[in-house]
Amino acid sequence: MKQALRFFLPIVAVLAILASCDSDIKDVQRINTVEFSPQVRAENVNLKYTDSGKVKAILVSPLMLDFNNLKYGFNEFPKGVHVTLVDEGGKNSYVESDYAINYADTDLIDMQGNVKITSSDGKVLETEQLYYDQKNEWFYTEKYFKLYDPENGSYLEGPGIDFSKDFKVVNTQRNRGEANNVDSSDL
Repeated sequence: MKQALRFFLPIVAVLAILASCDSDIKDVQRINTVEFSPQVRAENVNLKYTDSGKVKAILVSPLMLDFNNLKYGFNEFPKGVHVTLVDEGGKNSYVESDYAINYADTDLIDMQGNVKITSSDGKVLETEQLYYDQKNEWFYTEKYFKLYDPENGSYLEGPGIDFSKDFKVVNTQRNRGEANNVDSSDL
């Protein structure tokens, strides 16, 4: 009988401990689980960004999810964006993508899927992913891109490009292209 107690007593004690810990483990798991849902869900968004009373950009999207309730907050545009950028002279450039995410702390926008920029002078850049640094007004990608001018058929393509918002400064890595009817004053 003593041997039976020595054998069963530890098993009963372990079972009792496990039974009492079950709710504690679930509580710890619940506490450690982050609720990953947006604090705001907005449909048919039309946002105007202004600086000193002048419209600088207009963002239109069918859906915006605001996750700024998280430690590293962001706004997600899972159904894409259409952005109109307005320069100092009042000329418009357009940016479109199938998906976008704007990181609040870094002011970095990541656009993905059929990204297309049309500059105010008609040049078009297409790529699958493009980042925009809002602080420095600078675009960049390591993905394949094609930059072309439909007016004269000139193009530049390759992996990786970065450029200023107004396309006045453009840096590329390995590329190829064709220049047609280019005025030497443009060089």
